[in-house]
Amino acid sequence: MAESAFEQISEQIDETAQKISRAASAVADAFEDGVITARRMAKRGEDAAEELIDDTRKHVKSRPLESMAVIFAAGIAAGALIGLLIRRR
Repeated sequence: MAESAFEQISEQIDETAQKISRAASAVADAFEDGVITARRMAKRGEDAAEELIDDTRKHVKSRPLESMAVIFAAGIAAGALIGLLIRRR
């Protein structure tokens, strides 16, 4: 009877070790998949940023006066906003 109890405990330990091994493998696979996805998304973001920069350069070259006017207006708006924020303090 003691041997039977010892065998049952040994079997349970073996089953638990297998479950832990499978769970660790699943976690490692999920982590690896997450890393791959993160790298893919970073690459897509990098490509999108490069496209935006290229498009902006083309736009500025094709319409320099319009671009300068927009930059000037943005500067005036930013300056006014900063001025308002400073006055409130």
